[in-house]
Parts: sequence; C-alpha cells; structure tokens
Amino acid sequence: MQVFKNKYWQLLMAPFSILYKWIMQFRNHLYDIEYKAVFNFEPNVIGVGNLSMGGTGKTPFVEYLIRYFISTGKSNKVATLSRGYGRKTKGFRLATDEDSASSLGDEPFQIYEKFKKDIRVSVGEDRVLAIPSIILENSEVETIIMDDGFQHRSVKPKFSILLSDYNNPFYDDFVVPSGTLRESRRGVRRADAIIITKCPDNLTDDKKTEIKNRILSYTDKKVFFTKVDYQEVKHTFDKRKVDEKIILVTGIAHSGKFKSHLIESGYKIMTHFDFPDHHNFSKNDIQKIYESAKNQNADILTTEKDWVRLISHKGITNEIKSMLFYLPIVVQFLEDEKSFQQLLEDSIRRT
Repeated sequence: MQVFKNKYWQLLMAPFSILYKWIMQFRNHLYDIEYKAVFNFEPNVIGVGNLSMGGTGKTPFVEYLIRYFISTGKSNKVATLSRGYGRKTKGFRLATDEDSASSLGDEPFQIYEKFKKDIRVSVGEDRVLAIPSIILENSEVETIIMDDGFQHRSVKPKFSILLSDYNNPFYDDFVVPSGTLRESRRGVRRADAIIITKCPDNLTDDKKTEIKNRILSYTDKKVFFTKVDYQEVKHTFDKRKVDEKIILVTGIAHSGKFKSHLIESGYKIMTHFDFPDHHNFSKNDIQKIYESAKNQNADILTTEKDWVRLISHKGITNEIKSMLFYLPIVVQFLEDEKSFQQLLEDSIRRT
C-alpha cells in the first residue's frame, strides 16, 4: 500500500517536479556560464552537502573532517561555516561561550561545544559575506568547512563533497515534491567525491559495485562508503550510567535506525517522542517528556543534536538534566579512508 501511495504521489506531483527541476537547471546554468557571480576565496573552502532535503549525515561528516584536521595538526587554521538552521539570530555570527543552540542553531552549537578549543565555528546565511567576515576575524584561517553548501553556487569550493544516504540514494530519488531532491540528479557532477553514508557493516563488494555503477551513469568521480559508529551513551553530568528503561526523544530526519540500534543494544523503549527534524522544543514538550520519564521510572535518552537543544532550553530543570542522556555518533569509512584523505589533501594543494 505504501509503495502504491508513493508511486501515486510521484505521478500526481510529476508536473510540479518537472517545473521545479527546469527552474533549478536554469539557475545552475546561469552559474555555469558565470552570468551569476561565482566567488573564489583564498582560504580552502571545503563544501559538504547533498542533493536531498536532509538526513544524509552532514554534521557527523563535518565532525569527521574536523577530527582529521586535528590529527594533522592543522585545526588552529580551520573554521566551519553553516547557515545555522533554526537559530533566532540573523547575519554572520562567530561562536563564543555566550552562545546557545538558540543563537547558533543546534548543529553549529553541537560542533562548537565539542571542538571550540580546536577550531572557529561560525554561522551566516549569506556565505559570500560570511567568508570574508571569518577571514577578517581570524586572518590565520586557511580552511573553511562549509556545511550544507552544495546548492550555494555563489561560492566555489576547492573541494566539494556530496553525501547520499545508502537507504535513499540520490539516483533512486526524485525532485521535490515528487521526492526529496533539491535539484536534478545530474547536479552530482559538481562533486569532487561522493560519500554513501549510513551503510550497513556487512555491505558486500557486489553491492558496492552495483552502487558505483549506478553513480557512474552520472559522474566518474570517486565513490566512498561510510557507516555510523555509535559511541558510549553519555550523561549530562557524567555521574551515572543510563537505565535499561528509557524515554526516547528524537528530532532528526530519520529516527528508525537510531531506534533500532537502541533496541538491539538491549534498551527497553517505554515511550518514543518522535519530533520533526530541528524541532524547537517547547516547555510543554519538555514537561510531557519529564512526566513520562518520572511516571515510568525511566531515563531520557536522545541524540546529541537534540541534547544540545534540550540542555540549553530555559524550561529544563536540574532534575530533568539528571535524567538526560545522549548517544554520540561518529563516521567511519568501510574502506579507502586514506584514499579519501589523499584526494582531499591533493585538492587543497592544487590551489
């Protein structure tokens, strides 16, 4: 029934998708012929993005890049730039200890909390204006990791990374509203590397070859495969371990895999509060979560992205914090990690 419904919806929305695709193709053509201005900046701009509306794991991959630069001793010359989705501020903003998820957005604030001793974190809707602001504030910055910048054609990255979810690859998707693509599939040609994210641990060589062959019909750029590696559950105050009984709270694009991992790990999910991606928690939301946890004698477990929004919310009490845990994730390559890093370094050196 669901498959039929999806196909019916795709057929119904096809005229609108075609119109939107033509508009985006014309827009991209204007950038390709440089009718619209395209800016090259002296720092190495590394773009991380996707073709779909979200849920491909951009933030964990940005964190992977940050960790890589830390490992090479270059982190003091690195800055991140994102739009700051969901923040209540406007314009360019360089993160400080005075900021929160409300002023930066949940994902930039998460990155700042984890890496503020190593890199600069910034937000700005207009990337063309934001990048000079970063340079003005920190003249020693040599590399800027631009999050969710694939459709921001006014900035030309030195190295462009396109992410595609293994469970919903771009080559099987359609342009909105029929699907989730923000432009046609052939937009992948602008990428310097394609990362298939959220792969299963047991991904076979035959399946990898199949995926590479599908992508080859759009681009001959190198394809890499990564998976999500779940870390140890962490407590807000680092005082105790999480209980087996949990109230699960998620505000991410696709919560199914996260929930399945917890069940497979032996957790008993009493209630699941499944909110939309980047959900702004209200006091009423927090009160319902708290009452559910208290009534069922359970702890509250959430994603790291949701945790940074909850922990900085004005409506959260120390009692709720004492019940609150989160599960960090990191990106791991299934193979060819050194090859990817070399490709990244070579692209930077060419400039």
